[in-house]
Amino acid sequence: MFSHVMLGANDIQASKKFYDAILGALGYEEGSIDPKGRCFYFTKTGVFGLSVPINGEPASHGNGSTLGFAIENEEQGLAWHAAGLANGGTACEDPPGVRDGGTMKLYLAYLRDPAGNKICAMKRVG
Repeated sequence: MFSHVMLGANDIQASKKFYDAILGALGYEEGSIDPKGRCFYFTKTGVFGLSVPINGEPASHGNGSTLGFAIENEEQGLAWHAAGLANGGTACEDPPGVRDGGTMKLYLAYLRDPAGNKICAMKRVG
């Protein structure tokens, strides 16, 4: 559905360290810094990027916004969460675990990245 996702970052190197760790826990390669100082992660299905806002204002998180990353199992979700906490992320929401969404159960793990963006690792489990 999406060609790319770009998140704002105030410190590209701190954000790269964080995303290298959590995306590495999911099996992705480290991000690449382009000549404009942006960081990109390329996959077969799309691109994830980090950039200092081009308007010169500080990056800020979207109130009510969450970016979700697909995981294959709960162990991968725990590794993702632990890597994020160890590399500049902060815990938010409930601890990682299965939640009953009424029509389906989901494994969810939430973090805030170094710029305050809310992100999640998710797996449908039932």
